[in-house]
This record gives sequence, structure tokens and C-alpha cells, in this order.
Amino acid sequence: HIRCGFFIEMILGLCCCVPGVCRYPLGMSGGQIQDEDISASSQWSESTAARYGRLDFEEGDGAWCPEITVEPDNLKEFLQIDLRSLHFITLVGTQGRHAGGIGNEFAQMYKIKYSRDGSRWISWRNRQGEQVIEGNRNTYDIVLKDLEPPIIARFVRFMPVTDHSMNVCMRVELYGCEWLDGLVSYNAPAGEQMNLPSFPVYVNDSVYDGAGLGQLTDGVFGLDDFTSSHVYKAWPGYDYVGWSNESFPGGYVEIMFEFDRIRNFTTMKVHCSNMFSHHVKAFRQVLCHFRSESDWEPSPLLFSPAVDEENPSARFVTVSLANHMASAIKCQFYFADTWMLFSEITFQSGRGQRRVEHGLVSSNTQARTHTSTHKTSQFNVLVDDSNTRILIGCLVAIIFILVAIIVIMLWRQVWQKMLEKASRRMLDDELITSLSIQSETFVYNHNQSSAASEQESNSPYERIFPLGSDYQEPSRFISKLPEFAQTSEEAASTSAAASKSTTATVAQDGVPHYAEADVVNLQGVTGSNTYAIPALTMDLLSGKDVAVEEFPRKMLTFKEKLGEGQFGEVHLCEAEGMQKFMDKEFLFDVPEDQLVLVAVKMLRSDANKNARSDFLKEIKIMSRLKDPNIIRLLAVCICSDPLCMITEYMENGDLNQFLSRHEPEGQLALISNAPTVSNLCYMAAQIASGMKYLSSLNFVHRDLATRNCLVGKNFTIKIADFGMSRNLYSGDYYRIQGRAVLPIRWMSWESILLGKFTTASDVWAFGVTLWEILNFCKEQPYSQLTDEQVIENTGEFFRDQKRQIYLPQPGLCPDSLYKMMLSCWRRNTKERPSFQEIHRALLE
Repeated sequence: HIRCGFFIEMILGLCCCVPGVCRYPLGMSGGQIQDEDISASSQWSESTAARYGRLDFEEGDGAWCPEITVEPDNLKEFLQIDLRSLHFITLVGTQGRHAGGIGNEFAQMYKIKYSRDGSRWISWRNRQGEQVIEGNRNTYDIVLKDLEPPIIARFVRFMPVTDHSMNVCMRVELYGCEWLDGLVSYNAPAGEQMNLPSFPVYVNDSVYDGAGLGQLTDGVFGLDDFTSSHVYKAWPGYDYVGWSNESFPGGYVEIMFEFDRIRNFTTMKVHCSNMFSHHVKAFRQVLCHFRSESDWEPSPLLFSPAVDEENPSARFVTVSLANHMASAIKCQFYFADTWMLFSEITFQSGRGQRRVEHGLVSSNTQARTHTSTHKTSQFNVLVDDSNTRILIGCLVAIIFILVAIIVIMLWRQVWQKMLEKASRRMLDDELITSLSIQSETFVYNHNQSSAASEQESNSPYERIFPLGSDYQEPSRFISKLPEFAQTSEEAASTSAAASKSTTATVAQDGVPHYAEADVVNLQGVTGSNTYAIPALTMDLLSGKDVAVEEFPRKMLTFKEKLGEGQFGEVHLCEAEGMQKFMDKEFLFDVPEDQLVLVAVKMLRSDANKNARSDFLKEIKIMSRLKDPNIIRLLAVCICSDPLCMITEYMENGDLNQFLSRHEPEGQLALISNAPTVSNLCYMAAQIASGMKYLSSLNFVHRDLATRNCLVGKNFTIKIADFGMSRNLYSGDYYRIQGRAVLPIRWMSWESILLGKFTTASDVWAFGVTLWEILNFCKEQPYSQLTDEQVIENTGEFFRDQKRQIYLPQPGLCPDSLYKMMLSCWRRNTKERPSFQEIHRALLE
């Protein structure tokens, strides 16, 4: 086990400084970097302080902004990050100040300075010697730039650069990983020039930063042929630092390494060229001296690797350092041929506690007695040892088993607590229920199959576990509810009768009930479902061709990612020439030569067949929706992958963000041109009108909220569907078992408890949406309740013993509007108003 641990440690040590692997966000956007570790030279105001310079965050005023305008010759302004320890930084990301469309400041260029100790600052330069990094071209896009070469630092400064006087703001992120070597500097002789018959080869340390680190720690391993390079447009020999035997009379090259603290060193890995056809070989032996405090140890360590004259490939030579304690190491590398070329040197060490590791004793003893029987490096011995492979496999298997056991135990504890809470609060009157989650397709069983399942099982409830969808709805409760209590025989007979009379019910009522008929549920690209559609309606629509044209992809310019889900993404785009693709019934209020703002739903190319089928069905459905208050499908891109549908997007964004930017009353309301109560009623009336249209087609939205309503000119409102996919609104959705995501604060009691979604449940959600509007979206519905308490409150609605909690009357809300909200939240679905009645009342 100790040898396995040592092997894994060596692998991690080798990978941690590889730029292609070491690309993890270091914590600006994730919050691991604390506010006190982010500082700046100055700031506009308290709301644009350094702590707001986090990538992809919109807190405060949306970014860090320096106090004064940045001038071309002024490089005094900076945003500084303290990582608390040395890190290997390979990538940086920058972004401007968007602030929901209000901000318009960004840095077109910037420089980076870094420090390992906070006192000596180094200007970063790329491999061509340039310091300026190209930044942002707008306020919202994230621009990522690889640092070539990477830097090793604790402190990093971003310094905006301009070619003219301008205001700048920045949000940033650093990517990399912790620097495990602990190496803070090395001192080596300058590299030399090798004169080959056809051309010269320069093997100097071209990226040495002047403060102790350079090409030997940049994470780039040289190629087998040292005359070639990993780096584009680099000269022959660029990847290596090399020396000639003729320049060193002693027959060795001495390199000194300084570390951040006293460490317990196990190995040193030296990547060497072994192209002996050009008189280049790995070193013959190395003699290392160690310094722990101020004095060097009297006895150096000698290590002699095997000399390979058959394989010309470059390789890592692993030198055992025998668990020496040191803060500095001085190594003398002896020539095995005319030239010696190194491209990378790394160290593996502990943090100052001496360890005795099985498997190293023999090599330690050999090193101390200066024997030469160590024919291969410890690394190769471990790799070739079949017993070690078995041990590693066993160790990995044990880890997976332990993780699985822990996950199962935690899941059972959480589930039991939820059931205990539900049983205490909701099952007082023999209400034996359980929150169930429906499968990915959300197609309700026929009444006959439901009756059969109830006959076969005596369980009071049934769990249906999710199959991977990111947005799933609760299935109906199979429970003994007082108003539905029946014997098994009664339930079976009633169910069979209901099944036989389904057609008659549709014919009599004219509208199939969503939760009582076969339902076609389309799995949207973001994981949500745009509309729930009775199968009868879907059959009528799906037979028609798509009534929209193919749009050229090249005429779309991507501006911002609005959201994403399991099957695809939603992007905000600018479309060129969209007016030419619209039918005569739809008129743009935009000149023909002007770009049009659109939302593009994009299906991932690796989506499964069901997702692709649903995507095409959704296009057919959306193409038939033509109402002034419903977002229109404008065009499609379905001739090639990825499949796209292009819909309208309103210039003022979603209603939630639009209202939350205004103050509801007082002088601030006048200054911000906030909507009046009559404006709010006008917007609510448009939502009711759109929902009236959907209900006339037997469609159920299931996620009606201000986040799913878009705002155009003159308070124009259109209902959309992609609010759930946005990270901004993740807090509006309740996640069960880490899988299902439900907008429970907008859902009716029967939707949560019974999984029953009808136009009446949309009416309930409209009441909550109206409450949001009259509160200017300043707080979340039931903000004083936790998600679990919201679910428990639905049990009070079911029992109807006057203990349920209603949303309070907003301050600006007239009594008549609050009465309308309360009517939308009536327990009995038949007593709730229709959207026709709501629309008429709001117009009046």
C-alpha cells in the first residue's frame, strides 16, 4: 500500500505541472478565493470594489472598476489576487461589466504581473517576448487566454491597458493547480548554441523570468528530436536547455534549486534528450548536496542511472533523493557524451516530516554507499512490478466501493428525514403519501394500467425514480386520500369505466384534461418542457409540415449564452436579414438592414434519438403558435447538426429582471421611470391573453412565471419557456434527490401532491406571477418558507382546515387584484377563474 501511494504521488506530481492537465478554476467564480484576498489599486465606488471582479458574477455593480479613466501611458491601476500559496497558472479569463445590460465597460487589452513572495513583481511575457494580452470586445463574453509560458506565483495582478483614454471594468478568473514542487527558483549555467552541419540549434533558457524560474519548470517536455519543438514558430532546440562538455572542465553542470520551506524529498525527475546520433545523452551520474538550515550536509548523495545507447527517445530519469530534509538542493550532472539537454525538472516531496517508505530502502542504501547496482529508476521498477498493478487495481476498487456506500447512506438519511417531516405535517388525517418523481418521458399511464398496478401492490405509494432528465415533474400520488378513498375493487372498476369513457369525456367537455388523458410531453433542449400537449392535439398538428424556413447559420452572430440543460443550450444571437424569412402575418418593428435580436435553442449533436425526435416535434408545435403574446418561432437550422430553432427575443430581457431594476414607489420610481400600477395591469393582461390562447389549444405551460415572460417596447409582453435553463434562476427550482427540478413555489397543490397539471394549475401559477409583478420581483414567493415548508404547506391546502399560508397582499396591490390572486389559489380547481375571465377582468 505504501508503494502504491508513492506511485500515485509520483504520477500526480508529474501531471500537476502539465499545462494541458492543470486547467482548473482557482476560485474567483466558485468563491474559494475569499473577498479579503482580492484587492485593487482603486475603485469607482463601494459597489465596484475589487471583490466584485469575479468572472461570470453580476453582484454589486457588476465588476471591478478603477477610480479614474485609464490612460495609454498609465499602468498604475490593477486588480490583485492572493492565492495564499504557490500555484501553477496556465490560463486566465476576463470579462467586462454587463450588469444586466446596463454596464458597457471592458478592458480591450491588459498585462499581467506576478510575484511569489509579494515583494518582487515580474512582468509576464509570452514566448515571443510580448507583454500585452488581447482582452474583451464586449461587456458579456468571457475571453480565455492561455499563458504561454505558464507562471508559478502566489500573487497575480491584472493591469488594464488602453490605446486611448477610456473607462474600463474587469471580471477575471485564474486557471491552474497548486504548485506541489515547492520550487521557487533555480540557478543554472546559460544554455549554449549547438552547430549542426545544416543549421544552428539554440538550447538556451529563453523564458527565464529573471527571478529564478524558466524553461525547466514550464511544463513543456521536449520532443524526441530536439531540433523540433512543441511551440509554433519556435527555433530548433527551443524546448531544451543544453550544455557542451567542452565548456565545463570539471565534466559536470551544476544547478542549484531553492524551495519555499524545508521539505522531505523522495525523488527528482529530469526530462533528458537521448539523441546519441548527435552526441546527446542523458547524464551519466548526478551528485546532490542538501541544505536544511544554513549549512550544507557533509555527505552528498550519488545516483547513477542506466546508460541507454539503443533507444534515442527522450525520457524522464527518476533520481531517488532518499527522503533527505532540505530547503535547497545543489546537483552536479555529469556528462555521458558531448552534449547534455534538459527540458523539465520536477521534485516530489513531503512537507517536512521524515517518512520511511517500503521499496525505497534498497535504493537509499545503494545511494549512500555509492554503489552502481541501481540499473533502472524506481519509477520504472514500480511500473513494471505486476504486484503493484494488482495492488493499484484493488485500491481503486475499494475506493469506488467506499464512495458508493457513503452515497447510499447519505441518500437514505436524507430521504428518511424528508419522509419523517412529511408524515408529521401532512399525514395527520390518514394522508399516506410520498413525493414521487416521474421518469424522463413523463407520459402518464393509462387508467387501466394504473388500476392493474394498484391491484398488484398493497403499498400506499409508489416511487418512480428519475432516469437522467434535468427537468422532471412529480408523478401522481398513488395514495389513500380521503376524498379519493376506495377499495381495490372500486378503484379498478372506476378506472376501467374512466378508460372506456375517455373519448366521450373529450367530446362532451371539448377540452381533454391534461392529467386524465394520454399526454405528449416534449423534452426540451434545456431539460424543460415548453408545453404539455394532449395526444389528440399533437396528432392533429404533427401531420403538418413545418411552417418555417431554413435559416443560414452564417448569418447568426452569437452574443451570450442564456442557459443550458441536458440536451442543449439557449443562446442570445444577432440575426442578419431575418426579415426576409418571415411570413407576411408577422411584422418586425425593425428596418430590413438592421440586426435582429433572437434566441437560438441548439440541440447537442450527441443528443439521443428521443431528444432529436422531441426537438423536431417541438418545432412543429411552435410553428403553429401565432399569438401576439407568445414568443414566435422565426426560423430553423435543421439541414445539418446541431439542430437549431430560432425564436424571438425581446430587447428588455425577461420580466423578472426588468421589474427588479426599478423601484416601486417614491422619487426613485420617478427617476427610474418605473412602471405604474396601470402599466403592471397592462403587462398582466397580456400574460393572461397569451395563456388564454394556449388554453384554447389545450396546451398547459407548467412553468409560468415572470422569468418566462420577455419584455419589449412599450411594456409589450411575450410568454417564453427558457427561464429554467438559466443559472440566474436556479434558486427558483427545488431539486429532489439531486435529479428532479421543480418550480414548487409557483405550482398548485394538486400539481405537487398528485402530479396533476391542467389549465387550472396554470391559473394558480398566474396568480403567483401576478403577485411577483406587483412586488416588482423584489422577493421570491414564500420567501419566509424553506422549500420543504412550501411542500408541507400544500398538505394544508389539501386538508383545507384554514391553516394554509397564502402569499400576502403586495403594498401597491389594489384589493380587487388581490381578490383575483386568491381566486386563482382556490383549493377546488373548478372554482378557479378561467384565463378568459382573468383577461376580461384585467382589461376592465
